[in-house]
Amino acid sequence: MKTFDLDDIPANPSTAESLDQVLARLDGRRRFLKGGLGLGAVGFLGGLLPVARALAGDTGQTTALLGFKAVPMSTADTVTVPEGYAHAVLNRWGDPLTAGAPAFKGDASDGGEAQAAQVGYNHDGLHFFPLDGQDGVPGSSTEGLLVTNHEYVTPHYFFPKGVQPGAEGWSLDWVRKAQHAQGVSIAHIRLDAQGQWQRVADSPYNRSVHANTPIRLTGPAAGHALLRTQADPEGVRVLGTFGNCGNGWTPWNTYLTCEENFTDYFGTGTRPAEQADYPDEAYRRHMQRYKGGGKTADPEYAWDALDARFDWTQEPNEYNRHGWIVEIDPFDPSAAPRKLTALGRFKHENAALRLADDGHVVVYMGDDQRSEYIYKFVSEGAYRPGADSNRTLLERGTLHVARFGDDGKGTWIPLTLDTPATDGRRLGEHFNESMGELLIKTRQAADAVGATPMDRPEWIAVHPRTGEAYATLTNNSDRGSGKARWPDGPQHPDADAANPRDKNIYGHIVRWREAGQDPRGTAFEWDIFALAGNPTRYTDGDPRRGSANISAENTFNSPDGLGFDAQGRLWILTDGNYKNGGDYEGQGNNQMLVADPVSGELRRFLTGPKGCEVTGITWTPDQRFVFVNIQHPGEGPDLDKAQAEPLSVSNWPDGPRATRPRPATVVIWKKDGGTVGS
Repeated sequence: MKTFDLDDIPANPSTAESLDQVLARLDGRRRFLKGGLGLGAVGFLGGLLPVARALAGDTGQTTALLGFKAVPMSTADTVTVPEGYAHAVLNRWGDPLTAGAPAFKGDASDGGEAQAAQVGYNHDGLHFFPLDGQDGVPGSSTEGLLVTNHEYVTPHYFFPKGVQPGAEGWSLDWVRKAQHAQGVSIAHIRLDAQGQWQRVADSPYNRSVHANTPIRLTGPAAGHALLRTQADPEGVRVLGTFGNCGNGWTPWNTYLTCEENFTDYFGTGTRPAEQADYPDEAYRRHMQRYKGGGKTADPEYAWDALDARFDWTQEPNEYNRHGWIVEIDPFDPSAAPRKLTALGRFKHENAALRLADDGHVVVYMGDDQRSEYIYKFVSEGAYRPGADSNRTLLERGTLHVARFGDDGKGTWIPLTLDTPATDGRRLGEHFNESMGELLIKTRQAADAVGATPMDRPEWIAVHPRTGEAYATLTNNSDRGSGKARWPDGPQHPDADAANPRDKNIYGHIVRWREAGQDPRGTAFEWDIFALAGNPTRYTDGDPRRGSANISAENTFNSPDGLGFDAQGRLWILTDGNYKNGGDYEGQGNNQMLVADPVSGELRRFLTGPKGCEVTGITWTPDQRFVFVNIQHPGEGPDLDKAQAEPLSVSNWPDGPRATRPRPATVVIWKKDGGTVGS
């Protein structure tokens, strides 16, 4: 088995048990827990992996993997880290990104041209690419490129007082500002003599890849009729990437940015929804499978009112050109980014890579919407260090979707034209014998083969040594509700073994092990690592309490971001309810926790400021610094109140000097210079 992690360093051997040791120790301890957690269903929580014991009430022995003192829950408007640690803020929204960029205007009156040269808004996934690192070999831990996703804008703080999307005074320049604040920023950073990280202001690497950047379409869907527009009759070039949520990276040093809620940006322009007709019945079914029954754009964006390519009544195929994973070479500003259609089109959360023994590249992905699916891609070609062919490895291969069995076993179903659907026909018969059409309609292909609907699959992370994959299922209040998943579609399913609670407001983490340790295969075994819950509110026996490794000291809801460090610690970041009352009593602001995958132990490492999401994580190769993003600080009040009183909830990160809250990156280090988390 081969795994890779660009943050890994050979000088730090793991202290955790190997997977084989775990399996040997737990042999014969498979168990079934009936009722309770499944709310009437039979929930498989069996003992392939050690947290089966935690779910059954036996948490095992604590290891030395977690070496820090946990921080308590917080509702303060600040970032809190453990004793012995320090942190600093860098790359705030609006900070200069490129040489000559204008300074941020505190009243947010900066226009579209200024924003294109400044750090974007609502930071999400990120990765540190060390200078001098090649083909997975770690380079500098004091200088590199910090590449950051920018998911969306919060108009409450992003626009100045009086500017509201779609209202009087809404202009194309405000649309451009919002478009230029999304996508990806690439910032050259360096550790200075005082031990502080700073941007290298005049670096040629510094740039923004945003919603108006030219991008190539690659893979089986490139050129398909459903991707052709008036501006691009060949269907091979598209403007922009936006809605950028989680991320991934490759051993050939490229960055993968994942387009998630792209559907929110497309609407009917200035035409009332009731006057906008779908071009035909096939278009209606396809759009509603992704967008639901609403025809209009999210009112907080309103790009379609002034930019015709977001008006699906004028450009019906533009909608299909988004919802992909985009590959960017951070070290080559002249290289056009590429949308990778072979990896499927859905609401991508992140992309977690693993190498098979023979070099084939495997990419795990989640579709972040209630009752959607988990996917994996297996490349047709194999990775070869230093080979030019690596740059096209993600353009050809086989996409699969997961079916989780109630017996703790699962199947990866290949989404190919010859795959049988549940109705007895081949998938090719469903999609006009076209792989391009199948990939544009990935969700429909997964529906047709009977994939398992999951509780909002978000980030996936692969253990750097054992190859176990972990996925956050952030929540699903619609499970068991009887509501339709999409217009004329099936209902949200009831609880099952892999999603063992109806109305799952807290979320959970599932993990799997590929059969024979071969990630190219179609069989796997799975279990549940943690059921988030609230033991402050609910007692033993109530599934809302959570699994036994959840306590009043580490309680949380809505696990979202996820990442492994080189030593095998699992870092969990949350994007949940922060009201700290009712079902969420005692959980406080969003947070970051660290888990030991062997013992199941969980400790809170960081708490964020008011109204924020904690998301995105990366390390320097020496593991002395960890970077994490704080998204949408101050979220909560309505737009009118927030614009009138922008500091009414939060003044993070600028404190007394603040004019409004600003998303930013936080870098954390251990004061004694040791490994973060140890």
